Formats: sequence, structure tokens, C-alpha cells
Amino acid sequence: MEMRELRYFVAAFEERSVTAAARRSFVSQPSVSAAIASLEAELDAVLFVRHGKGVSPTAAGERLYPIARRIADETRAAHALFHQPARARRLTLGLMRTLDIARTLEVLAPLTRDPDLHVRLVGADQACDARVVSRVMLAAAEEFVPLWTERFVVALPPRHPLAGKERLRGMDLVGERLVDRCYCEYADLFAKASPRFDVVAIAPSEEWAVALVAAGVGIAILPEGAVRPTDDVVVRMIADADVTREVGLAYGARGGASAEVQRLVERLRARPAAVRGRRASAATRTTATRTTATRTTAKGSKGRGGRVGGGGGGGSGRRGRAASRSP
Repeated sequence: MEMRELRYFVAAFEERSVTAAARRSFVSQPSVSAAIASLEAELDAVLFVRHGKGVSPTAAGERLYPIARRIADETRAAHALFHQPARARRLTLGLMRTLDIARTLEVLAPLTRDPDLHVRLVGADQACDARVVSRVMLAAAEEFVPLWTERFVVALPPRHPLAGKERLRGMDLVGERLVDRCYCEYADLFAKASPRFDVVAIAPSEEWAVALVAAGVGIAILPEGAVRPTDDVVVRMIADADVTREVGLAYGARGGASAEVQRLVERLRARPAAVRGRRASAATRTTATRTTATRTTAKGSKGRGGRVGGGGGGGSGRRGRAASRSP
């Protein structure tokens, strides 16, 4: 009788499934089945009844379980006495509130897959080893590794009169009912344009802003990664106000970066240029696809030379200076 066989037996007993026991033990299903068969042959007893939903222990299996469990626990305890775990590696990351979730998860995934690294996530304004923030939030003593660049777009209810335009201009938004957002790093910039809007709500998060747009409360100006076109929300770019933001990893480089931060910085800098520099998000690409479909439908109904909503005209080629003209 081997310890390995007893461990697999305990796992199958507790999981009530050979497949789940194999997954829990990080081995193949045949390995667990063979171990149980070996135990049954040595004890001359059937330990499990197999059925479609898994396995059920027999009376013999019920009698063996407490003994096998105790042996497995005492073996682990004895092993732990002489094999102290290595000191846990730790990394605390601060995240700004308005991040593109999909892109942020791409950054976090390699960290969370490391079993020896304890990752803790906090707000960007809390004590941390490094922060994922917009470049405009960078502190004087911090270095910056760019992760992605995204523009600000307009989210509208689908029945809004401006939803029929391919691209919007700043003047199109004058007097519109606006769902304003907390925690926007460009709050000062957008505040200069606030007299041009009718602010009808202040959303505490990006999710609330999108939900209020979907409910028809008003329009919202959001980072493109925070909003996706749906049946309830239309996303449009602003042709003459190219306000963008660059998101990246901010960290203290003057002798204050921990070994874990340095590893993260090296990994991020080693990413392919195509990944580091990509700009168009799924939201923008989907918007372009839907707009093309809309224009095709409109042309089919109006004949050659028809226009959609009068909004795709020559103004789209003239772009304002980045972050210098508010929408």
C-alpha cells in the first residue's frame, strides 16, 4: 500500500468523482483509477460503486476513509516540519478606477498564474508597489511603461438623433443632456466644456454611466475601453476633438522598485511592439462595423449617393489637436 494510492482514494472519496479527484491531484484519470484498483486488490474489497454521475463509496470505503485521511494528514504534517515554504513573494498593484477590463486582465493574468506570487490589488491612490494609471496621473518620482492608448468616445441611446451619424463633431454635442462621471483624470478639461452641456446626472462609475445612457437619461463621454456597443448603447467617435489617454505602469524607479516590480517592468517592455502600440479597441472596431452596415442599409433604401444622417461629411478629415479641444 502506497501513500500515493491513499491520497488518490481520499480525493475520490471526497469529490465523489474519479475525474474530479484526478483534477484535484494534478494527475490523469487513469492514474487515479489504477491506484484505487490496486488498493481494492490489496484489501480484497470493493471501495467504490461506479455510476453515471461519478462514484459512491461502499461500506468498505466508508471504513477505510477516516484511516486514510488521518495517514495523509499526518504525512503532510511531518513533511511540513522539515520543508518550510519559501518566503512568499508579494506584489501590490494600484489600479485606477476607469480601466479597460479586458486589457487590464491581460496584464494581470501572468501574475496570477504564478503560484509563488501573492498579488494584492488596491486603489491607485493607496500604498502600492506600482500603479496602472493614465500618464496624466504620473507622480514626479515615477517612471512610466506604456500599456495602451485609447480615445474618448460618446455613448448614446440608440434612438438619439445623433446615433445616425457616423462621426460626431464638438458642436453636435452642445446643449446635450450629459451623464458626467466621477474619477475622470480629464475632469478639468471636460469641466471647461460643462456650460455647453446640460449635466443631468453624475455617475459614480463607468458601469453606472453606461447604464444611465442605456436608460435614455443622457449621453456620456467615456474611454473607449469602458463601453461596448450593444442593443441599448451606440458608440461614436468625435471627429474634431481627438482626446486620448495613455495608460501604463507607473513605478518608483529611483532605487525604490522591488524585485517583483522590476520583473514586471522587464516583461511588459519585452512585449511585441504590435501589442504595446495597439490602439483600436473592440468597441471602436465594432462601432465601425455597425456604422458600415447602417450606411449600406440607408444607401439601399435611398438609392445611389444617399447619406446617413448627414453626419459623415467632410468634417471627419479635420482633426483637432490632441487633448486641446474639448468635445
